[in-house]
Amino acid sequence: MIDRKLLLSDLQKQVKSLEKDLREQVESVQEVYARLRPEYDQAFRVGRTAATWTVWRDERITQAAVAWVLATVFVRFCEDNGLLTDPYLAGPGDRLVLAEEAEAQFFHDHPDKTLRDWLHAGFDAIAATQAGRSLFDRRHNPLYQIPLSHDAARKLIAFWRRRGEDGNLVHNFCDDSWDTRFLGDLYQDLSEAARETYALLQTPEFVQEFILDLTLTPAVAEFGHDVVKVIDPTCGSGHFVLGAFHRLMKQWEEHAPNRDLYERVHLALDAVHGVDINPFAVAIARFRLLVAAMRASNLKTLADTAGYTFPLHLAVGDSLIKHREGVLFGEDPMTEFAYATEDLHEHPRILASGRYHVVVGNPPYIRIEDKGLKQAYRQMYDACSGNYALSVPFAQRFFQLAKTADPDGKGAGHVGQITSDSFMKREFGKKLIENFFATRVNLTHVIDTSRAYIPGHGTPTVILIGRNTNLNRPGTIRTIMGIHGEPSTPADPSKGLVWQAIINQIDRPGSESEWISVADLPRETFCKHPWNLSGGGKSALARTIEKSGTPLGSAIEGVGRTTHTGLDEAFYLPKQSTVTLGLTNATVPVVLGEDIRDYFLSASIATLFPYDENGTARQLSDAEHLFYWPNRTALRRRLDFGQTPEERGLRWFDHSMFFAKRYRVPLSIAFAFVATHNHFVLDRGGKVFNRSAPVIKLPEGASEDDHLKLLGVLNSSTACFWLKQVSYPKGGDPIGGEGARVSSEGWSDRYEFTGTKLQDFPLPSAYPLELARELDRLAQRLGTVTPAAVAAAGVPTRER
Repeated sequence: MIDRKLLLSDLQKQVKSLEKDLREQVESVQEVYARLRPEYDQAFRVGRTAATWTVWRDERITQAAVAWVLATVFVRFCEDNGLLTDPYLAGPGDRLVLAEEAEAQFFHDHPDKTLRDWLHAGFDAIAATQAGRSLFDRRHNPLYQIPLSHDAARKLIAFWRRRGEDGNLVHNFCDDSWDTRFLGDLYQDLSEAARETYALLQTPEFVQEFILDLTLTPAVAEFGHDVVKVIDPTCGSGHFVLGAFHRLMKQWEEHAPNRDLYERVHLALDAVHGVDINPFAVAIARFRLLVAAMRASNLKTLADTAGYTFPLHLAVGDSLIKHREGVLFGEDPMTEFAYATEDLHEHPRILASGRYHVVVGNPPYIRIEDKGLKQAYRQMYDACSGNYALSVPFAQRFFQLAKTADPDGKGAGHVGQITSDSFMKREFGKKLIENFFATRVNLTHVIDTSRAYIPGHGTPTVILIGRNTNLNRPGTIRTIMGIHGEPSTPADPSKGLVWQAIINQIDRPGSESEWISVADLPRETFCKHPWNLSGGGKSALARTIEKSGTPLGSAIEGVGRTTHTGLDEAFYLPKQSTVTLGLTNATVPVVLGEDIRDYFLSASIATLFPYDENGTARQLSDAEHLFYWPNRTALRRRLDFGQTPEERGLRWFDHSMFFAKRYRVPLSIAFAFVATHNHFVLDRGGKVFNRSAPVIKLPEGASEDDHLKLLGVLNSSTACFWLKQVSYPKGGDPIGGEGARVSSEGWSDRYEFTGTKLQDFPLPSAYPLELARELDRLAQRLGTVTPAAVAAAGVPTRER
């Protein structure tokens, strides 16, 4: 029986140990360096990466370390479950002794070999069969790119032969059902660095089954089980691929029970496809699919697969790069380049547009840091805009891979994905919604899953179901809107109250429970950014409010920060330090988002300010020069719009972006960029505001009463309600740790209140001026009696 927690903990340590060993191999073995460095240079040259050699090398080392560990896991699983006739590492009963004897015989026959070669012998035993060949392909598997040292191989073998106090092996993989789901845990958590780089996250089975119900099931009914082809372009450890295989096997058993068993397995395998950029993710998916195919074929050992062909259409590569399609890049070197670990070219047309009846998956939600790839994706996918997340191009790519409809609007492929909902409210999602979803495809279901407890999903998510056509689209979209999150962590996430409500109500439009609302909303609702999936009548109320007045943007000069230094560490300092350093007259208070709460504004820090009271550039004093000088190199290297300050006509010590006009006008309304509620405060000048505390500027000549009228509206409960409907939720006080993006209390949710969204806020016909005046007056009085204010005014005696 596998102890998953202990296995993961132990293997994480093995990966760390192997990374150190492999790094030494790259640095000290010329052959290894000579293999990797040219590959990096070419990748950098064609734009496949913009990372430095060191960063790229360490990523490859991690891949290799995980590949070595997983390879031995595959061997141990096969040994313990009898898939390998002869043991190489260990096994239950006397198989450990047999493995040690076989190892001794190996070195007797091959005295020039090392323990690394003995590990290779175990890998070769699996690869000797057609079924296991793709698991240990010497051309592409990362473990063959960087060899282990003899000492590291010895430690790895010793690790698998450890015995507990009871005399049995510490790790036992015996399982009559051959369940390989434990590999999903390893995929996700084996390497912290890999998890962050690739956003590794396995899809829970209950989510996968739900999406397949909405995509594969109707596709089989429409096209036939013997025709359907499925792909997961972000297959990870293979949950969707395995789920599709098992479903298609049942279809073949039902419709062709007299057909040869192996032939049914072959046909089901031939229908499922997967691609992932992560080599060890694909290795896990291949192993899992191979074991599932063997079990379905009633084969007991790898040797029994002789004469059988198991088509495993799982490839390593970047699904976003349109390899060899010639759609956008043609002969561009980037599309022709492939890393040594990638094998897309050995799976012709696996990423051909319009090929699949079903496209499903759980794409990564992260923002890509590699500038080269980010620009390449932007050119390939017109839905990409601004500082987009990877969920945007993948949303477009999923539909591109699905079959297109015929002229009558029939035959379009089914698409299903669980993805980050950040595009719904953040600006980078505007083009995806208004230029892609609204005009090119047929969304059939939009399902808010942000309030459901989904293990591992700390990012708010949404499930999108649709078809690759814009013909004959119905006028409504089935929409599930969230009302409340889980009250506590469910013991079984699939039985969570919110998830069960989704399952039970999805086919009942017009139904409403404590947790969700279900409605067939007009398609026009989803043709404009942002989307609002709040249930219980919230979204309808928000739309009613929007129709009640003119937008704020038409009544103000603008919204934004006062300044952007470009290197806060070189400018910001505690207010008390300005006196010590003789910089009192050279600094101004800087307000951060956390300094704005409940009609009150404070500034705990100051910033160097090379401008006069009118915002005009001035000469620096000797004390200022002394303060700036140690950071001169870093300040000169600051980049905005791809240029240094001096290339943009600024002095090297100027703020990267300073909005003098906003600073000169003393009155402004500041607000917290991220907060649980709306916090707006009237500021009367003398401060600057950074990105976390933008300000609203009214037209020139606006009076203080004009500001107070607007202040009262913006701090109202109506404004609070509306802003929460259109603003992106940043998270709150989560239940279940990292288990899900669900807050234990609704009030603890934090929101990102952007200036763009704020400008759409509808203004009322009447303003609560007197109430706003009184609240502002009380806030000012309160500010004079805070401990900090009392202490600043003099020695805090008992009377004061």
